[in-house]
Amino acid sequence: MRCPYCKQENDKVIDSRSANEGAVIRRRRECEACGKRYTTYERIDEIPLYVIKKDLRREPYERAKVLAGVYKACEKRPIPLADQEKIADELEKLMREKYDKEIPSKEIGEAIMRNLARLDQVAYVRFASVYRDFQDISHFMKEIKQMIQKQSA
Repeated sequence: MRCPYCKQENDKVIDSRSANEGAVIRRRRECEACGKRYTTYERIDEIPLYVIKKDLRREPYERAKVLAGVYKACEKRPIPLADQEKIADELEKLMREKYDKEIPSKEIGEAIMRNLARLDQVAYVRFASVYRDFQDISHFMKEIKQMIQKQSA
């Protein structure tokens, strides 16, 4: 591993532990040349996932896009970043378990909405309004009525 400070390759591992439910190994390292410490993460190099869009185009799955949508839906809500990132973690776990290499975008959107509904109703409605392309207030009202019915059931 090359030190990010002095670019030398001689370092030692000070601490190593599992992270992200065993999917990642986090290592604290110390450069033997300059003495500075830094953290590295080791992951399994997995087969890339592709998203099948509504128009049947395929594009590589990008965690950053999922997080951007979740962050936007949760903006100004009392939802910790760790909980928001957990949505992406759970989505990726679902994709690896249920799909081989390709996943329909509809499945991604529905999984995100299920998790947001459990986390925060306002964030859920925000995400749903963009994902389902609400055109007017009647769409919002319909979605809210369905949420109320699910709660009272």
